[in-house]
Amino acid sequence: MAVLCALHVVRRLYAKATRKPVRGEVVLITGGASGIGRQMARRFSRLGATLVLWDMNSEALAKVSKEITNETGGDVHTYTVDITDREKVYDLAEQVISRVGRVDILVNNAGIVAGKSILNPQYDDRLAEKTIAVNTTAHLWTIRAFVPDMVRRNHGHVVTIASAAGLVGTCGLAEYCASKFGAVGLNEALRREFKRYGHSGCRTTVVCPFYINTGMFKGVRSRLIPILDEQYVADSIVNAVRENEEFLGLPSLVHYGSMLLNAILPVPILDFCYKLSGMSSTMDQFVGRAQ
Repeated sequence: MAVLCALHVVRRLYAKATRKPVRGEVVLITGGASGIGRQMARRFSRLGATLVLWDMNSEALAKVSKEITNETGGDVHTYTVDITDREKVYDLAEQVISRVGRVDILVNNAGIVAGKSILNPQYDDRLAEKTIAVNTTAHLWTIRAFVPDMVRRNHGHVVTIASAAGLVGTCGLAEYCASKFGAVGLNEALRREFKRYGHSGCRTTVVCPFYINTGMFKGVRSRLIPILDEQYVADSIVNAVRENEEFLGLPSLVHYGSMLLNAILPVPILDFCYKLSGMSSTMDQFVGRAQ
């Protein structure tokens, strides 16, 4: 086991020193018009990638497309789409492949949050269903739409933007946690299927960040772990993709600590630490992004 861990460290160091190029690659980002999606798009464009941005907000898509084109002169293609509509995803995927080219890097980034306790009498059942549909189920449709071609070419990368809430259950985020746990599990299953069937050129990266200052979690308070800056998160994600890193937790406490603590500490002690850290009340003043 020690030898395997040492080999992994060597492999990671080599990957950092020889980041794969993305120039000429087609990168599709869902939720690409704002937040982390927008920031990742800017960075991939600077590296010479062709962008395909999907979002529900056509005005925001037009704005970010103009912004990136002016900044980098890069090739940007935008599509307004509801990714929870399976047939529309499949139809649009065919259009993308026909008009732009085969997708090399698929970034499942689009996400929503309700931010209300499941014990609250005003809990919105329909919004909970939509959260699962956007944050988890839609990943199935985009994977089904684009990954078969990656497998045929033995070349591709699926990036899952999950959350630290996909590793640790959080008060006020029941349906969001369920959706992100699902996204993490889907990514893990896909990664293992790639390996089982010998698709060595097809890679996955799952990203589990803490709260980010994009506005999506406006109002949250954390006294233990600082709110993450979206620029730092976007830089970290793009680097992780280029290094073929399978898992990225942000900050490092999430990366190294969450699964280890869950594995070794009894549940009552975990719950006590959770309460002591103030994590149980981070969502108490949640406002969220204005619609």
